Amino acid sequence: MNFAKTFSAQTVGLGAKIIDVEVDLSKGLNAFTIVGLPDKGVEEAKDRVSASIKNSGYDSPKSKNQKVVVSLAPADIKKEGPAFDVAISLAYLLASDNIKFDAKKKLFLGELSLDGNLRKINGVLPIIAEAKSRGFTEVFLPKDNAIEAALVSDIDIYGAENLKEIINHLNEIPRRGSGQIVKDNLKTDEDIDSEIFGKKIKLISKKISVQPQTEIIFEDEELLIDMSEIKGQETAKRGLEIAAAGGHNIAMYGPPGTGKTMLAKAFSYILPPLTFDEILEITSIHSVAGTLKNNIITKPPVRAPHHTASYVSIVGGGTTPKPGEVTLAHGGVLFLDEFPEFDRKVIETLREPLEEGEISISRAKGTHNFPANFILIAAMNPCPCGNFGSKTKECICKPTDLLRYQRKISGPIIDRIDMWVEVSKIDYEKLGEKEPGKKETPEIKKRIVKAREIQKERFEKAKRKIKVNSEMEAKDIGKIADLNDKAKEILNTSAKRLDLSGRAYHRVIKLARTIADLDNSKEINTSHILEALQYRPKRNTQTI
Repeated sequence: MNFAKTFSAQTVGLGAKIIDVEVDLSKGLNAFTIVGLPDKGVEEAKDRVSASIKNSGYDSPKSKNQKVVVSLAPADIKKEGPAFDVAISLAYLLASDNIKFDAKKKLFLGELSLDGNLRKINGVLPIIAEAKSRGFTEVFLPKDNAIEAALVSDIDIYGAENLKEIINHLNEIPRRGSGQIVKDNLKTDEDIDSEIFGKKIKLISKKISVQPQTEIIFEDEELLIDMSEIKGQETAKRGLEIAAAGGHNIAMYGPPGTGKTMLAKAFSYILPPLTFDEILEITSIHSVAGTLKNNIITKPPVRAPHHTASYVSIVGGGTTPKPGEVTLAHGGVLFLDEFPEFDRKVIETLREPLEEGEISISRAKGTHNFPANFILIAAMNPCPCGNFGSKTKECICKPTDLLRYQRKISGPIIDRIDMWVEVSKIDYEKLGEKEPGKKETPEIKKRIVKAREIQKERFEKAKRKIKVNSEMEAKDIGKIADLNDKAKEILNTSAKRLDLSGRAYHRVIKLARTIADLDNSKEINTSHILEALQYRPKRNTQTI
């Protein structure tokens, strides 16, 4: 046999493409060529593959006078990364008649080290989902990726430590060892039952076959910062509770050292747990981006880029568009500390994701739409020195510096942030109080979860595929917001006095709807509207 074909895959944006790996052997001077738009990482696979095949007990492709051509199809897609190593190795061994197995409906992923061991790769979850949709029944990949891959049901996942284990598992040709026949197929010889996240696992001679999963068992989250540890700032705590309940964006402003950053850190612990579908989506995003520290993301992600972060790192992009911070925060929190210190271009980029919940990256090779539905928490000082408006300290900022600092945040961005909360200086007497015995975060989280359940029931009844009040559109507000006449009258009067834009007007109603849900009220009444209005910025764009 001089030709063989196996299957591998790679990510494209946040999706995946199945790649046909074809190997042809012919007589001639030694040559090893990879075609199909390979990048440098794929080109170097011929050296990794040759060494790993040799160290797995077979003749290296470079040890024979033969021409080896590896084709990665379709040829019009640029091939990137080392994930094709395993598929290339097995296709070569099949073409050279060293092993024999049926490669149909089997997908092979993994980077090979020179000794034949498999290294962890990125983007496994979207690849497995695509493989399932294309009718593949088995996937072979590095052991470290097996649990992540097993989130996709109805497809068998095999995690291996090295190339030799995959060969032993698949090979139908008995090999002769030192005077005896060595049986390579160990599928049923050493089965051991185990459990991961409550799911049935089969360890097959150090290989893992993770069976279809339906649920994940979570451990209780360790509470590192409780709301009770933050002295005073009851208004800010209330604002964060509302923001978490309805998925609203919030900005906290005030002098330095008043607890803005600590409040933002405590916010992640009051967020409701993720659903299984959200776990799949968020884990898939971080898998592609290479930021998946554990096998599965089970908690809402929190991203906190430094204010010196570049435009591309926040938005995403590059030659081959990759997710940025706004996408990595999808389903969780994007915390921007020192908000006005970010580049103006970066701040203005937030307009689309804050409004649409996604971001579009257009490059010469195409356009990619990345999800970016997050809760924005912005923290800022009133001026560069932090003392503007203080009654006890003098502001030393020049008028030009103050104006430049305040103008960094445009009117459209202010409009898209639902809540503006002042975090003022705390009395020293409160700071010296003893720690309270009862924790506040668990009780706050219970109220938020209950409010989310109310929203879910309302949207399901209205047959709307949205999750939280902040996602309501203008057409939803008239149908399902339930604003009573007295509250509507007060809102209209206040909107004229505050000169609210149409967007801000609707955001006030959505915010009031969340406040009503926390109050377990079926309709929005006067008190809910008044509280929502107090979170609008009290000043114009130049003086916030």
